Amino acid sequence: MEQRSSLSWIVKCGLSGAAVLLACGAATAWVGGSLQLPATTTRDGTLITLNRYVQESVPDVVLVGSSLTYRLNEEYFATPKLRNLALAGGSPLTGLEVVLDQPRLPKLLLIETNVLSRAPDDAVIARFGRGQSVAPRFFRPIRVAVAAYENRLHAPLTHKQIVDTMDRLLGQPPRDFDNSVYVDRAVRQYDEDPSVAVQANVERLAALMERARALGVRALLFELPLPKRVEATRTVQITRSLVHGRFADPRLWLPIDAGLSELRWLDGVHLDERSAMLVSRSIDTSLGRLLGQIQGQIPSGKS
Repeated sequence: MEQRSSLSWIVKCGLSGAAVLLACGAATAWVGGSLQLPATTTRDGTLITLNRYVQESVPDVVLVGSSLTYRLNEEYFATPKLRNLALAGGSPLTGLEVVLDQPRLPKLLLIETNVLSRAPDDAVIARFGRGQSVAPRFFRPIRVAVAAYENRLHAPLTHKQIVDTMDRLLGQPPRDFDNSVYVDRAVRQYDEDPSVAVQANVERLAALMERARALGVRALLFELPLPKRVEATRTVQITRSLVHGRFADPRLWLPIDAGLSELRWLDGVHLDERSAMLVSRSIDTSLGRLLGQIQGQIPSGKS
Protein backbone atom coordinates (compact mmCIF):
# COMPACT_ATOMS: atom_id res chain seq x y z
CA MET A 1 0.00 0.00 0.00
CA GLU A 2 2.80 2.37 0.92
CA GLN A 3 4.71 1.46 -2.27
CA ARG A 4 1.63 2.24 -4.39
CA SER A 5 1.26 5.60 -2.66
CA SER A 6 4.90 6.44 -3.39
CA LEU A 7 4.51 5.46 -7.03
CA SER A 8 1.38 7.61 -7.32
CA TRP A 9 3.27 10.57 -5.84
CA ILE A 10 6.12 10.15 -8.36
CA VAL A 11 3.65 9.98 -11.26
CA LYS A 12 1.90 13.13 -10.06
CA CYS A 13 5.21 14.96 -9.80
CA GLY A 14 6.16 13.89 -13.29
CA LEU A 15 2.83 15.03 -14.73
CA SER A 16 3.11 18.35 -12.90
CA GLY A 17 6.60 18.90 -14.30
CA ALA A 18 5.41 18.09 -17.80
CA ALA A 19 2.53 20.53 -17.41
CA VAL A 20 4.92 23.28 -16.33
CA LEU A 21 7.16 22.67 -19.36
CA LEU A 22 4.15 22.72 -21.68
CA ALA A 23 3.00 26.01 -20.15
CA CYS A 24 6.48 27.43 -20.57
CA GLY A 25 6.48 26.25 -24.17
CA ALA A 26 3.25 28.13 -24.79
CA ALA A 27 4.80 31.21 -23.18
CA THR A 28 7.82 30.83 -25.45
CA ALA A 29 5.67 30.87 -28.57
CA TRP A 30 3.62 33.81 -27.29
CA VAL A 31 6.16 36.19 -25.79
CA GLY A 32 9.52 34.46 -26.11
CA GLY A 33 10.88 36.71 -28.82
CA SER A 34 10.85 39.81 -26.63
CA LEU A 35 12.37 38.28 -23.51
CA GLN A 36 15.98 37.48 -22.75
CA LEU A 37 18.22 36.82 -19.80
CA PRO A 38 21.38 38.82 -19.14
CA ALA A 39 24.66 37.49 -20.46
CA THR A 40 27.26 36.13 -18.06
CA THR A 41 30.26 36.17 -20.42
CA THR A 42 31.29 38.01 -23.57
CA ARG A 43 30.67 34.88 -25.64
CA ASP A 44 27.25 34.36 -24.04
CA GLY A 45 26.43 37.99 -24.74
CA THR A 46 27.30 37.56 -28.42
CA LEU A 47 25.12 34.47 -28.76
CA ILE A 48 22.15 36.01 -26.93
CA THR A 49 22.37 39.27 -28.89
CA LEU A 50 22.48 37.53 -32.27
CA ASN A 51 19.97 34.86 -31.33
CA ARG A 52 17.50 37.56 -30.34
CA TYR A 53 18.10 39.36 -33.63
CA VAL A 54 17.42 36.39 -35.91
CA GLN A 55 14.19 35.57 -34.06
CA GLU A 56 12.60 39.02 -33.93
CA SER A 57 11.03 41.13 -36.66
CA VAL A 58 13.50 42.95 -38.89
CA PRO A 59 14.32 46.52 -37.73
CA ASP A 60 14.77 49.57 -39.96
CA VAL A 61 18.22 50.46 -38.60
CA VAL A 62 21.01 48.20 -37.33
CA LEU A 63 24.28 49.28 -35.71
CA VAL A 64 27.22 46.89 -35.79
CA GLY A 65 30.50 47.45 -34.04
CA SER A 66 32.77 46.59 -31.15
CA SER A 67 32.48 47.25 -27.43
CA LEU A 68 32.76 50.98 -28.21
CA THR A 69 29.39 50.96 -29.99
CA TYR A 70 27.99 48.47 -27.47
CA ARG A 71 27.80 51.42 -25.05
CA LEU A 72 25.15 53.10 -27.24
CA ASN A 73 22.09 51.53 -25.65
CA GLU A 74 19.03 51.12 -27.85
CA GLU A 75 16.99 53.01 -25.23
CA TYR A 76 19.02 56.16 -25.96
CA PHE A 77 17.59 56.39 -29.48
CA ALA A 78 14.23 57.94 -30.34
CA THR A 79 14.26 56.22 -33.74
CA PRO A 80 11.85 53.28 -33.61
CA LYS A 81 12.81 49.84 -34.90
CA LEU A 82 16.53 50.30 -34.22
CA ARG A 83 18.79 47.47 -33.04
CA ASN A 84 22.32 47.63 -31.72
CA LEU A 85 24.23 44.46 -32.69
CA ALA A 86 27.62 45.68 -31.48
CA LEU A 87 29.47 42.78 -29.88
CA ALA A 88 31.60 43.43 -26.81
CA GLY A 89 35.04 42.01 -27.51
CA GLY A 90 34.14 41.23 -31.11
CA SER A 91 34.52 42.51 -34.64
CA PRO A 92 31.97 44.73 -36.43
CA LEU A 93 32.23 42.32 -39.37
CA THR A 94 30.71 39.47 -37.36
CA GLY A 95 27.42 41.27 -36.80
CA LEU A 96 27.49 42.69 -40.33
CA GLU A 97 27.80 39.26 -41.96
CA VAL A 98 25.03 37.83 -39.78
CA VAL A 99 22.68 40.67 -40.75
CA LEU A 100 23.37 40.31 -44.48
CA ASP A 101 22.84 36.56 -44.32
CA GLN A 102 19.25 36.86 -43.08
CA PRO A 103 16.24 36.40 -45.39
CA ARG A 104 14.89 39.82 -44.35
CA LEU A 105 17.11 42.90 -44.24
CA PRO A 106 17.07 46.33 -42.56
CA LYS A 107 16.90 49.53 -44.56
CA LEU A 108 20.03 51.06 -43.05
CA LEU A 109 23.26 49.61 -41.65
CA LEU A 110 25.63 51.72 -39.55
CA ILE A 111 29.12 50.21 -39.26
CA GLU A 112 31.70 51.28 -36.67
CA THR A 113 35.27 51.38 -38.00
CA ASN A 114 37.28 52.10 -34.83
CA VAL A 115 38.19 48.46 -34.21
CA LEU A 116 39.07 46.60 -37.40
CA SER A 117 42.10 44.66 -36.21
CA ARG A 118 39.99 41.75 -34.95
CA ALA A 119 39.03 38.99 -37.33
CA PRO A 120 35.32 38.24 -37.69
CA ASP A 121 34.11 35.17 -35.82
CA ASP A 122 33.40 32.78 -38.70
CA ALA A 123 32.07 30.10 -36.33
CA VAL A 124 29.41 32.47 -35.00
CA ILE A 125 28.58 33.65 -38.52
CA ALA A 126 28.08 30.05 -39.64
CA ARG A 127 25.84 29.26 -36.67
CA PHE A 128 23.56 32.22 -37.33
CA GLY A 129 23.56 32.08 -41.12
CA ARG A 130 20.23 31.91 -42.93
CA GLY A 131 18.25 32.98 -39.88
CA GLN A 132 19.31 30.03 -37.75
CA SER A 133 19.00 30.12 -33.97
CA VAL A 134 21.33 28.54 -31.44
CA ALA A 135 19.03 28.74 -28.43
CA PRO A 136 18.70 25.33 -26.76
CA ARG A 137 15.12 24.31 -27.46
CA PHE A 138 14.74 22.20 -24.33
CA PHE A 139 15.80 24.92 -21.89
CA ARG A 140 14.28 27.85 -23.76
CA PRO A 141 10.81 27.51 -22.14
CA ILE A 142 12.44 27.64 -18.70
CA ARG A 143 14.52 30.67 -19.69
CA VAL A 144 11.41 32.45 -20.98
CA ALA A 145 9.48 31.69 -17.79
CA VAL A 146 12.33 33.06 -15.65
CA ALA A 147 12.62 36.15 -17.88
CA ALA A 148 8.87 36.75 -17.70
CA TYR A 149 8.99 36.51 -13.91
CA GLU A 150 11.96 38.89 -13.77
CA ASN A 151 10.17 41.38 -16.04
CA ARG A 152 7.12 41.18 -13.82
CA LEU A 153 9.20 41.97 -10.73
CA HIS A 154 11.27 44.67 -12.45
CA ALA A 155 9.15 46.25 -15.15
CA PRO A 156 11.25 48.09 -17.78
CA LEU A 157 11.13 51.87 -17.87
CA THR A 158 8.73 53.53 -20.28
CA HIS A 159 10.15 55.55 -23.17
CA LYS A 160 9.03 58.77 -21.45
CA GLN A 161 10.87 57.81 -18.26
CA ILE A 162 14.02 57.08 -20.26
CA VAL A 163 13.79 60.41 -22.12
CA ASP A 164 13.21 62.29 -18.86
CA THR A 165 16.26 60.63 -17.32
CA MET A 166 18.36 61.46 -20.38
CA ASP A 167 17.22 65.09 -20.43
CA ARG A 168 18.05 65.44 -16.74
CA LEU A 169 21.52 63.92 -17.17
CA LEU A 170 22.31 65.84 -20.36
CA GLY A 171 21.23 69.07 -18.67
CA GLN A 172 24.12 68.66 -16.22
CA PRO A 173 27.76 69.45 -17.03
CA PRO A 174 30.04 66.51 -17.88
CA ARG A 175 31.38 64.72 -14.84
CA ASP A 176 35.16 64.92 -14.58
CA PHE A 177 37.07 62.05 -13.01
CA ASP A 178 40.66 60.91 -13.02
CA ASN A 179 41.03 58.15 -15.58
CA SER A 180 44.67 58.88 -16.39
CA VAL A 181 45.76 55.38 -15.32
CA TYR A 182 43.39 53.86 -17.87
CA VAL A 183 44.36 56.32 -20.59
CA ASP A 184 48.06 55.51 -20.01
CA ARG A 185 47.28 51.81 -20.32
CA ALA A 186 45.28 52.35 -23.53
CA VAL A 187 48.10 54.40 -25.04
CA ARG A 188 50.57 51.59 -24.32
CA GLN A 189 48.24 48.94 -25.77
CA TYR A 190 47.63 50.98 -28.91
CA ASP A 191 51.32 51.50 -29.64
CA GLU A 192 51.53 48.86 -32.39
CA ASP A 193 51.13 48.48 -36.14
CA PRO A 194 47.88 46.61 -37.00
CA SER A 195 48.26 47.13 -40.77
CA VAL A 196 48.13 43.49 -41.86
CA ALA A 197 44.98 42.60 -39.91
CA VAL A 198 43.24 45.91 -40.62
CA GLN A 199 43.98 45.79 -44.36
CA ALA A 200 42.47 42.31 -44.65
CA ASN A 201 39.35 43.35 -42.72
CA VAL A 202 39.00 46.57 -44.70
CA GLU A 203 38.84 44.56 -47.92
CA ARG A 204 36.31 42.20 -46.39
CA LEU A 205 34.29 45.20 -45.25
CA ALA A 206 34.37 46.65 -48.77
CA ALA A 207 33.03 43.38 -50.18
CA LEU A 208 30.27 43.29 -47.55
CA MET A 209 29.25 46.89 -48.27
CA GLU A 210 29.03 46.04 -51.96
CA ARG A 211 26.90 43.05 -51.08
CA ALA A 212 24.64 45.24 -48.94
CA ARG A 213 24.24 47.68 -51.81
CA ALA A 214 23.31 44.85 -54.19
CA LEU A 215 20.68 43.68 -51.69
CA GLY A 216 19.14 47.14 -51.48
CA VAL A 217 20.52 48.01 -48.04
CA ARG A 218 22.21 51.34 -47.47
CA ALA A 219 25.42 50.94 -45.47
CA LEU A 220 27.23 53.86 -43.82
CA LEU A 221 30.44 53.96 -41.82
CA PHE A 222 31.06 55.89 -38.61
CA GLU A 223 33.88 56.52 -36.16
CA LEU A 224 33.36 57.06 -32.46
CA PRO A 225 35.45 59.84 -30.89
CA LEU A 226 38.33 58.99 -28.56
CA PRO A 227 40.48 61.06 -26.15
CA LYS A 228 43.20 63.06 -27.90
CA ARG A 229 46.05 60.97 -26.48
CA VAL A 230 44.43 57.75 -27.65
CA GLU A 231 43.59 59.30 -31.02
CA ALA A 232 47.30 60.02 -31.50
CA THR A 233 48.44 56.40 -31.00
CA ARG A 234 49.88 54.35 -33.87
CA THR A 235 47.04 51.82 -33.80
CA VAL A 236 44.33 54.44 -34.16
CA GLN A 237 46.19 56.52 -36.76
CA ILE A 238 47.11 53.55 -38.95
CA THR A 239 43.59 52.10 -38.74
CA ARG A 240 42.06 55.44 -39.67
CA SER A 241 44.47 55.94 -42.57
CA LEU A 242 43.70 52.52 -44.05
CA VAL A 243 39.95 52.83 -43.60
CA HIS A 244 39.66 56.35 -45.00
CA GLY A 245 42.05 55.50 -47.81
CA ARG A 246 39.74 52.68 -48.88
CA PHE A 247 36.48 54.56 -48.25
CA ALA A 248 37.33 58.10 -49.30
CA ASP A 249 33.86 59.09 -50.50
CA PRO A 250 32.33 61.33 -47.75
CA ARG A 251 28.86 60.06 -48.73
CA LEU A 252 29.82 56.71 -47.19
CA TRP A 253 30.26 58.27 -43.76
CA LEU A 254 27.82 59.22 -41.03
CA PRO A 255 29.17 62.30 -39.23
CA ILE A 256 28.95 62.39 -35.44
CA ASP A 257 28.77 65.86 -33.94
CA ALA A 258 28.56 65.39 -30.19
CA GLY A 259 31.05 68.07 -29.09
CA LEU A 260 34.39 66.59 -28.01
CA SER A 261 34.61 68.86 -24.96
CA GLU A 262 31.38 67.32 -23.64
CA LEU A 263 32.57 63.72 -23.87
CA ARG A 264 34.22 61.60 -21.17
CA TRP A 265 35.63 58.06 -21.27
CA LEU A 266 35.42 55.64 -18.36
CA ASP A 267 38.60 53.74 -19.17
CA GLY A 268 40.20 55.84 -21.87
CA VAL A 269 38.26 54.31 -24.77
CA HIS A 270 34.67 53.52 -23.70
CA LEU A 271 32.21 56.40 -23.35
CA ASP A 272 30.55 57.04 -20.01
CA GLU A 273 26.76 57.02 -19.81
CA ARG A 274 26.19 60.72 -20.45
CA SER A 275 28.63 60.75 -23.38
CA ALA A 276 27.00 57.66 -24.89
CA MET A 277 23.66 59.46 -24.72
CA LEU A 278 25.12 62.51 -26.50
CA VAL A 279 26.60 60.39 -29.29
CA SER A 280 23.35 58.43 -29.64
CA ARG A 281 21.36 61.64 -30.01
CA SER A 282 23.81 62.92 -32.59
CA ILE A 283 23.28 59.77 -34.63
CA ASP A 284 19.54 60.00 -34.03
CA THR A 285 19.33 63.44 -35.64
CA SER A 286 20.55 61.99 -38.94
CA LEU A 287 18.42 58.85 -38.98
CA GLY A 288 15.09 60.46 -39.85
CA ARG A 289 16.61 62.17 -42.88
CA LEU A 290 18.44 59.03 -43.98
CA LEU A 291 15.38 56.81 -43.65
CA GLY A 292 13.36 59.39 -45.59
CA GLN A 293 15.95 59.33 -48.38
CA ILE A 294 15.88 55.54 -48.49
CA GLN A 295 12.10 55.52 -48.58
CA GLY A 296 12.16 57.93 -51.51
CA GLN A 297 14.73 56.06 -53.55
CA ILE A 298 13.47 54.93 -56.93
CA PRO A 299 15.98 52.26 -57.97
CA SER A 300 16.43 49.95 -54.95
CA GLY A 301 19.99 49.61 -53.76
CA LYS A 302 21.31 52.98 -55.05
CA SER A 303 22.42 55.67 -52.64
